Amino acid sequence: FAMKALCHICRRVSTVPPVIHSTYPQKPNPFVILKLYSILAVLSAYQHMRKDKEKAVELRHSGKSYKQISRELGIAIGTLAGWFKSEPWSQEIKAKLSAEVSWSNANALKRLALANHDRWESKREEYRMAAIREFEELKNDPLFLAGVMLYWGEGEKQQKSGIVRLGNSEPEMVRIFHLFLTKALKVNHERISAWLLLYPDLVDSVQRNFWSKATGLSSSQFKKSIYIKGRHPTKRLSYGVCTIVVSSRALKERMLKWLELYQDFLRSHAIQLEKQA
Repeated sequence: FAMKALCHICRRVSTVPPVIHSTYPQKPNPFVILKLYSILAVLSAYQHMRKDKEKAVELRHSGKSYKQISRELGIAIGTLAGWFKSEPWSQEIKAKLSAEVSWSNANALKRLALANHDRWESKREEYRMAAIREFEELKNDPLFLAGVMLYWGEGEKQQKSGIVRLGNSEPEMVRIFHLFLTKALKVNHERISAWLLLYPDLVDSVQRNFWSKATGLSSSQFKKSIYIKGRHPTKRLSYGVCTIVVSSRALKERMLKWLELYQDFLRSHAIQLEKQA
């Protein structure tokens, strides 16, 4: 169409009759010239587009994605999609690229998980080494040893958990563990929380007040209490169970390492006593 229009205008320009009795050359019609330039521009753009499309087809056949072709040729992805959406061979390439991306993402996730695992293992080893140094400094502190022994007997010891948690129905035991955290380990009060396990006939506000005075925990540190069905009246706990909690992976790793070190210390001490006997 562009070529036909161009030829038509050229014929019009060449067949314009001259002005009679004029001694000056006839000026070309400006409208015709403007039209000619417009068609030439369209024709040039069309030829350029054909070359781009041919190059895009070549790149697509080589297995390139729309994004790669767009980056290389400067053609919009939407334009490329319009060119290739009805081409079966292009759809096959799309499916192949999607499968490769899926496999690549799976491998990337595995590498990320492995990197995170290695990073956390490195941090845990750092916490354990710190615990060894601290144990040598604190092993003669009665409050420190009391806290470690309490945790050995009543604490939550799952390594996967990043929570230091101890629960008991004895107020004095919870109080000593709270002192262990705040005095021996210098844990900030804001990082310590607690919650109560109560029987239905116990009043939450009354029990909170009791445990707050008995342990040194402020009332704001208590979370929502949990009620359970009562047991036999003769086995009933008068004040429920208080659980004290610190969420800290660093403290959990150190606590578990202190337990290990203290057990080794006691075992070594027991062996020496046996030898003396």
